[in-house]
Amino acid sequence: MAPWTKTVSQRYGVVKWNFVAKAEKQLSLAIGDTVHIQESCEGWFKGYVIKDKEKKGAFPASFIELKEVIVEKRGDEEIITSAEMPLVKEVTTTLREWGSIWKQLYVVRRLDRLMWDLMEWRSQLLSGTLPSDEFKELNKKVTSKIDYGNKILELDVVVRDTDGNILDPEHASVISLFRAHEDATAKITERIKEEQLNTAGHQPSNLYVFVRNFVCRIGEDSELFMSLYDPNKQTNISENYLVRWGDKGLPKDIEMLNSLKVVFTDLGNKDLGREKIYLICQIVRVGRMDMKDANHKKWTTGLRRPFGVAVMDISDIIKGKTECDEEKQYFIPFHPVIAENDFLHTLLNKVTTSRGDSGGQGLWVTMKALVGDIVQIRKEYPHLVDRSTVVARKLGFPEIIMPGDIRNDIYLTLHSGDFDKYNKTTQKNVEVIMLVCDEEGKNSICLGAGDQPVNEYRSVIYYQIKQPRWMETIKVAIPLEEMPRIHLRFMFRHRSSQESKDKSEKNFAMAFVRLMKEDGTVMRDGIHELTVFKGDSKRMEDVSSYLSLPSGRSHSDSHKGGTLMRSSSSVGGLSVNSRDTFIISTLVCSTKLTQNVGLLGLLKWRTRPEMLKQNLQELKLIDGEEVVKFLQDTLDALFNIMMEHSQTDDYDILVFDALIYIIGLIADRKFQHFNTVLEAYIKQHFSATLAYKKLMSVLKTYLDVSSRGEACEPILRTLKALEYIFKFIVRSRMLYSQLYEGKEQAEFEESLKSLFESINNLMKSDYTTTLLQQYILHVMMFSPDCRDILLPMMLRELSGALAVVGEGHQDEKRNSVELLNNILEVLSRNDVVRANQRADFLMETFLLFKDLIGKHVYPSDWVTMIMVQNRVFLRAINTYADTMNHKFLDNNNFEVQLWNNYFHLAVAFITQESLQLQHFSPTKRCKILAKYGDMRRLIGFAIRDMWYKLGKNKICFIPGMVGPILEMTLIPEEELRRATIPIFFDMMQCEENHSGHFKKFENEIILKLDHEVEGGGGDERYMELLQSILLECAQGRPQLLTEVQHFVNLVTGLLERLLDYRSVMSEDSRNNRMSCTVNLLNFYKDINREGMYIRYLYKLRDLHLDGENYTEAAYTLLLHSKLLKWSEEQCTLQLDYQTLQSQRQLKESLYDTIISYFDKGKMWEEAITLCKELADQFEMEVFDYELLGQKLNQQAKFYESIMKILRPKPDYFAVGYYGSGFPQFLRNKVFIHRGKEYERREDFQSQLMSQFPSAVRLNITTMPGDDIKNSNMQYIQCFTVQPVLEIPPRLKNKPVPDQIINFYKSNYVQRFQYSRPIRRGKVDPDNEFAVIEHTYTVYPTLYKELCDNTVWRCTTTVSPLENAIETMGQTNEKILTMINQYQCEDTLPINPLSMLLNGIVDPAVMGGFAKYEKAFFTDEYMQEHPDDRDKLMRLKDLIAWQIPLLGRGISLHGKRVTDDLRPFHERMEECFKQLKKKVEKEYGVRDLKEGSGRKRSQRSTRPRSMLRSVRQSICSLAGSECGTPTKTHPDRVYSIPNITCVSVSVCSISLDIPLSPSIFPRSSGSVSVMDESGVEVEVRMMMTFDLSMNAWRSVSNS
Repeated sequence: MAPWTKTVSQRYGVVKWNFVAKAEKQLSLAIGDTVHIQESCEGWFKGYVIKDKEKKGAFPASFIELKEVIVEKRGDEEIITSAEMPLVKEVTTTLREWGSIWKQLYVVRRLDRLMWDLMEWRSQLLSGTLPSDEFKELNKKVTSKIDYGNKILELDVVVRDTDGNILDPEHASVISLFRAHEDATAKITERIKEEQLNTAGHQPSNLYVFVRNFVCRIGEDSELFMSLYDPNKQTNISENYLVRWGDKGLPKDIEMLNSLKVVFTDLGNKDLGREKIYLICQIVRVGRMDMKDANHKKWTTGLRRPFGVAVMDISDIIKGKTECDEEKQYFIPFHPVIAENDFLHTLLNKVTTSRGDSGGQGLWVTMKALVGDIVQIRKEYPHLVDRSTVVARKLGFPEIIMPGDIRNDIYLTLHSGDFDKYNKTTQKNVEVIMLVCDEEGKNSICLGAGDQPVNEYRSVIYYQIKQPRWMETIKVAIPLEEMPRIHLRFMFRHRSSQESKDKSEKNFAMAFVRLMKEDGTVMRDGIHELTVFKGDSKRMEDVSSYLSLPSGRSHSDSHKGGTLMRSSSSVGGLSVNSRDTFIISTLVCSTKLTQNVGLLGLLKWRTRPEMLKQNLQELKLIDGEEVVKFLQDTLDALFNIMMEHSQTDDYDILVFDALIYIIGLIADRKFQHFNTVLEAYIKQHFSATLAYKKLMSVLKTYLDVSSRGEACEPILRTLKALEYIFKFIVRSRMLYSQLYEGKEQAEFEESLKSLFESINNLMKSDYTTTLLQQYILHVMMFSPDCRDILLPMMLRELSGALAVVGEGHQDEKRNSVELLNNILEVLSRNDVVRANQRADFLMETFLLFKDLIGKHVYPSDWVTMIMVQNRVFLRAINTYADTMNHKFLDNNNFEVQLWNNYFHLAVAFITQESLQLQHFSPTKRCKILAKYGDMRRLIGFAIRDMWYKLGKNKICFIPGMVGPILEMTLIPEEELRRATIPIFFDMMQCEENHSGHFKKFENEIILKLDHEVEGGGGDERYMELLQSILLECAQGRPQLLTEVQHFVNLVTGLLERLLDYRSVMSEDSRNNRMSCTVNLLNFYKDINREGMYIRYLYKLRDLHLDGENYTEAAYTLLLHSKLLKWSEEQCTLQLDYQTLQSQRQLKESLYDTIISYFDKGKMWEEAITLCKELADQFEMEVFDYELLGQKLNQQAKFYESIMKILRPKPDYFAVGYYGSGFPQFLRNKVFIHRGKEYERREDFQSQLMSQFPSAVRLNITTMPGDDIKNSNMQYIQCFTVQPVLEIPPRLKNKPVPDQIINFYKSNYVQRFQYSRPIRRGKVDPDNEFAVIEHTYTVYPTLYKELCDNTVWRCTTTVSPLENAIETMGQTNEKILTMINQYQCEDTLPINPLSMLLNGIVDPAVMGGFAKYEKAFFTDEYMQEHPDDRDKLMRLKDLIAWQIPLLGRGISLHGKRVTDDLRPFHERMEECFKQLKKKVEKEYGVRDLKEGSGRKRSQRSTRPRSMLRSVRQSICSLAGSECGTPTKTHPDRVYSIPNITCVSVSVCSISLDIPLSPSIFPRSSGSVSVMDESGVEVEVRMMMTFDLSMNAWRSVSNS
């Protein structure tokens, strides 16, 4: 093969085909990559891709499109760039950068249009056929597009010169560069605002929703209220869309089956700017009070009851971030009310913040975001928005109210109430009936979107709630002319679930509210508390009896009490009900009704002409939002005033001032989108033909007054409004000319000429220089046409003014030059600056630089300005460093603070965000490296050199500089790390020489490493470099080698755990996060870093609280409390307890918190232990009997909870993680997980597999082989295990209630077992009991004090007879437990007891114990198994004891059984009699009599003797404590040689941390292992609970 030769002309190219490397020295390429070519050989090139210079290799020459290049020399380095014109290169790099973003943000619709435009224009630029003028025009378009695209993608600002070329910072001053950035930013911002105004500002957004189906198990009619909702403000955005749904699962109106379509309209920029927008559906059931009531005539029907809500986040859809096909169906899950008195609004807020399982119920809808007003979208989307589509308007006005857009809606929300039950035994079921009434009492109309008009509205009923909170919004649409006569009446009625009682119920109270006030304004928006009246039901419906009364409850009334209110409200036979309250809120959306008295007076000025002058003057005081809302009416009123007073000038100035105020409002940025409304008004609605005369007259007056130098306050506003004033003048004159056929044209022209002369006089005037400047500046900035005329004139005037200044006195010029010369002379002298002044100057400069770097002086997208600033800083820092080396390095002049400031400045510079190239795109990174290089390397090497020059002064900076140097070494730049990591070894040496150890350095680096890695610094490569470099440095210092090795191992172990911790903190798996947190706190515990240990304890506590694992959170805090003493010693301030001083105070607070967690976790036994310890302290140490009493009361409450509150028994699951694909803290380990209440294994397993989607599920329960353990894949094994009950010694052989014993069945468990049947011997098809053996696998865990977390698994085979004994014992225990439950709780359903008893007494169901008799109680079995005599006796005893238990159960069943189950009970009694007769004959009689000398317990209704005797029978099995038969060779005890101890740390209560047995109760267990001779040996062991994963740590295989 020919040798590789260096390329000369072939240096740069673009990849045109993908190439996949097939050999080690080849380089993979992707289409569009740019490559630098270094060598060539027989059709192959060798080089690198520009975006990754580190990887070099060979690739085919035919895959590369070669480009002409320009080679520049920078020292020894060659800079190769394309020879294309600069603009083409810029377009190319821009397209590459945008392309990578576009792949991630495909939904950015504007971006693809911009990219297509740039590609087309790039082709035109490359063609070279454009004339110069077209080329310049295209240049402007291209650069404008690039700058605009960069801004919307949040990329860097590109600064340009006047020709559109990128400004080179090398050839521009810093000031001009800064100005260029300002100009570029301003232009782009203005462009984006124009774009927004042209699109979103004038184009309201809408959401089209098509309800396809509603799937929900209701069984009654329902109402679906759909609306848009803001979850942060907890308010509706739109009015409701109502769908009536039938009880058959179809729309009530079957014709609407495929026509349930709605458009939510008028959404503006403010709405789209909301953080979240939800589509919600509130479901109201219409039917019986309680769904459980049988469908019988006696129950009241037609009641509106809460049922649930459905919620979906549609933020991305409505904002256009997600493309939405109108055919794509979305499922909105349904969430029912937990109880039927739950408020829908409260449930809605809960659901929007959390998610739950809908059980497949919910809404199926299609959606699409539409842009435009309702007329426009009907034209553009006729297939979606037709005549049948309901329009649901926004609660409020759209951003633009066009002339002619008339709206008159009032939205009323039934907010809440408070109603006393009075003479009723329970709270009322309050229904609110709302009617729209006039003075004669006739019903008016109440409307809802998508629903027919109704005469009255009935609220949802909340069952027996004193303070109902409805939050139901209703739209009231009333004709404008009827508004003054209308009021709303609210009637309150108690609804009964029984129809007979409900018919007799009458309205118990009423309230009302007028929609318009006496002054003609409509009622204000917001909350209104109404007065509630009571009296005769018929009187309450009589309008005359209440309309004269005050409708609202004022604050003074509520403070004065009911006496005054009663005395003042005796009119009409109604009295004020002071004990009841009712609150509503209103929102008025009307273009004809105002809530402002002043504006109303102006709009209706003819009714009170004497107030006209005052109303015109007060217009400026009215809120601008209210004025623009009534823009057309207000302008009509102003011009009507002007026209109707055309013969006098009394109101001309006032009307003119009001007009320029309105024009000024619209010029405000807040209302600038109303410009189009004003333009439309002038063109289509303005009709004042004589207005031009009045406007020109007042305008001329203002101009003349100002030109004379007299005060004229409105002149500036007038000049700003000049554009629209002239538009009114011109339009008015055109209308006049059309009406009178050109009459008075000469007079108009003369007036116009006079007006322009007044403007000219104003500009010539000497009295208004400032005013004139402001006006001209305004005109030049905002009027391009005026700018072209005025700018040349202004430049000529300015040039003349400067020339006059230049011709001033020579003395002033001379003095200025001499002063400047003196300053320069002083600055150039060497003897002026003293050493201390130089040090002060350097320190202040360093502080200034550090402040500028930290404060981000420039916007983050001004990358050119930032890099120029950094380059200046770099040069200055290096220059100052030379000064420090010369002036402040020797001992006499050494300034510690100065050097400290230098190092902190240098580290702040090197770590600033703008220099971290790894965070930038490849394009941006290449640009910065090509232009400025990597400044981090330069300053990093300088820091290293300055450090080594310090000599013996280094000790002054240890440990202070450890953190900053660590921050620098963590920067992911290989050469920089290799250069700076040796500084750490130098620090260790320095402290070792000074103090004989480097503990300060070690403590500081551990502390800082924790914070830095958690913040994102460091990686595995850094860990490798740190280890190798420090060990390499230590080779030259043998006396330090051992300590350095220990330090490296320490830091490496910490880094491994920190990196694991950081990697899982962003994961959804809470278990993994807990495990890594535990790894860290164990590590800090082992190395005696108490502060860091406590820090991670609280992080673990927070993780447990997030998962509602309160018991585990309590155990976690308990570890902190164990570090404290009951003393008055001061303690270090910790986290949540910053104000506490002594250890006693902190421990008390911790115990209170822990007790509350134990209470929430129903772990009252542990809470009692802590209460006793606190009570002992309060009684014997601090003598605080008040607190003692509180603790004793709390303790008593816990005892009561143990006996009365049911604690469901959880399931336990063994989970094994096998394969090297798992992280180290999980690999080849098994955990016992405690399931949640009522959690099934299938659900637990699904959740587990979702955390590891690539894992393979093992369907075996035995230990997998080494092939699986050593595989690179992930294997998960999951199966249910049973906890092994170990009764505490203090409870053994005592009559203990079941509530206490049941707790120990699932808690304080040290061992778990899994059993599987094994068939051996000849199979009897009629009875397999005799040949089925059971294999029991027991999972205990070792505690660290015994061994270093070595964990075992023991397997035992149980004979069929032993299995029968255990099964019978469990059955008897189950009967006993259920009897106790039914005796204590009368409300339990009878079915479980029925099934249990019938399954035992009726042999046809389960076979009973007859199978055991046939299998074991035979002569043949006795001959084959002579050693089983005692076991057979035990089985017979258990069978005999079952009879009295069954008798007690059947007796209890007879008392509770219903009539329809009585035949079943009698059949069961008959079977029991036969069974009892047989058993007592065969096995003897057992009696459940009271134990001697003991009275019957009043807390437990069963005999204690039964409890004792049965438990003794059940629990008297001989053998191991596992509850399984005795192992082979039970008496042998062997030592265990060569057991490898494996370290594991996965639980929040670390297996590596010694814990008090009183806090984590454990008892010994046993496992079987093989000795050298192959004999199975019993070994004692213990286990502990893994708080980190809510799991018991059980098995580890390494």
